[in-house]
Amino acid sequence: MHPADFPDPYVIRANGSYWAFATQVGLTAIPTMRSQDLLTWEPAGDALRGTPSWAAWGHHWAPAVLQRGSVFVLYYTTRHAESGLQCISRVAGVLPQGPYLDDSDGPFICQMDRGGSIDPSPFVDADGRPHLLWKSEGTLAGEPTRIWVQQLSEDGMQLVGEGPVQLLERRLPWEFPIVEGPSMALVDGRYHLLYSGGRWETAGYAVGHAVCDSVRGPCRRSAQGPVLASRPGEAGPGGQELVALPSGERVLVHHAWEPGAVGYPGGARRLHLTSLQVRGDRLTAGAPWRGEVRADLVRDVVGPGSGAATSAHPVRLAGAGAPARR
Repeated sequence: MHPADFPDPYVIRANGSYWAFATQVGLTAIPTMRSQDLLTWEPAGDALRGTPSWAAWGHHWAPAVLQRGSVFVLYYTTRHAESGLQCISRVAGVLPQGPYLDDSDGPFICQMDRGGSIDPSPFVDADGRPHLLWKSEGTLAGEPTRIWVQQLSEDGMQLVGEGPVQLLERRLPWEFPIVEGPSMALVDGRYHLLYSGGRWETAGYAVGHAVCDSVRGPCRRSAQGPVLASRPGEAGPGGQELVALPSGERVLVHHAWEPGAVGYPGGARRLHLTSLQVRGDRLTAGAPWRGEVRADLVRDVVGPGSGAATSAHPVRLAGAGAPARR
């Protein structure tokens, strides 16, 4: 982990580096960092320049980036000024770190009858077709939070095909009152859906897991409890994404509070890396990840995950920021 506030992290590998993006921190709309090894990070500025005309500045959440050829598409959540709801926007750029200039004239996705839409996360299926997962916010009138998916156009800029399909809604006691932050990975022919549940500002926030028959479901939870919850050194983990390494190993990237300092203004949602083990339908979160496992050293693992580490170098960061407020 590193000492700065870096909520809802999303990491891609592009142009020979790892690039990490986060929810707004202070005056930085989309904080961005760069690393060569996932261990040592340096600030890379603000990925977003300005705010589209339809949005209110200061409410940028949960960014994600999809590479399509030589173009990168940034998806992020921002506030719709007229309705006050959070909605999803998207903008293309030529560099993973931006700057992205969003000149859209309206939201990309905004389910206003369901309280708005947040937490976009792209997924590319085995046939090369891109899709986008996201969460509908829910309403005080009783509409629950739900997780959705829909196919994207080849360039990632439009929704195509059949309308959005619901993958999950809030159901289990530990998830109350929210399921959110979906992310999907295809491992050995199985579609693994990860999501966050509970209240993000508490130590009860955690990561759940489901296995789906396809990118459009149906999905079934693999356990009645979370696969990653508060533990020594990490309180309220969530905002997770899976990152595939060149070795084939997959690492869970997520944020967590420091125990004893949960919530703002005293706490920070720091970037953490967790090793994974994948066996069939089962995904197990292991120890904090300390370095890449060479493919020829991985033993007894079905799929790319491994709970082992071959090095113990600490994660380091240059720079820090003020707390974000969701």
